[in-house]
Amino acid sequence: MPTLRIPAVAGQFYPAAFSSLKQELNKLCPDIKQKKDAKALLLPHAGYIYSGRVAGITLANVNLKDIFIILGPNHTGAGEPISMDVEETWQTPLGEIKIQLELAKEILNSSSYITKDSKAHSFEHSIEVQLPFLQHFKSKFLIVPIIIGEKSLEIYKQTGRDIASAIKKLGIQDRVQIIASSDMTHYESASVAENKDKKAMDALLKLDPNLLFDTVKQESISMCGYAPAIIMLEALANLGATRAELIKYENSGATSGDYDSVVGYAGLIFN
Repeated sequence: MPTLRIPAVAGQFYPAAFSSLKQELNKLCPDIKQKKDAKALLLPHAGYIYSGRVAGITLANVNLKDIFIILGPNHTGAGEPISMDVEETWQTPLGEIKIQLELAKEILNSSSYITKDSKAHSFEHSIEVQLPFLQHFKSKFLIVPIIIGEKSLEIYKQTGRDIASAIKKLGIQDRVQIIASSDMTHYESASVAENKDKKAMDALLKLDPNLLFDTVKQESISMCGYAPAIIMLEALANLGATRAELIKYENSGATSGDYDSVVGYAGLIFN
């Protein structure tokens, strides 16, 4: 029997009570009738009061599938460098979510760098905060959660190729979406953040993992999920994606009123 991953940040990043969380999600997620197809999304992962509007409107624009490979950065430093949780059922205040074991095992078999490891996931928020949003839009779905630490560009790219290979081997391209979880620039002025984030988003819109890596490093962009984004972009290159679209960008100043030190949030879709 799988063990249960108890929410680590319910009551901090989002409401812990079922009714309060439903009410919050109803406010953050507009009802958009004309949906767009997407192979992947980039979504923010801050507290809902700050980044929830970006996440909600981005997801509201998309025809969501029933399997999500969710790639998040490692904020805690725990666990293996690239860690997949395959042994837990994930719980949120809205219910339980199971792992798609067939795909998870195929990715592990395909990859030299992804390790089966639950420790990195125990207190990490970057995947957890995506799940109630997905539950708001989908009553049933499965996940493959992967937390990414600091490795080389080539390891990130190979990991993306391995993920794409596993998806294609199982023939489930039409059932899978990849989510890269990332906030953008951290704790700079709104004008500096917007300038830096535009450069990173330009690389994302060009579907160019090399350009994203170089831009983040050369411009000192504190985009915490650049590694998940690179893995996603490389997987997309092997899954036939040809275009990207920015759905919404804003920063924490829109909530806090403090534009001297902001965090940037972007919602993009890829197809």
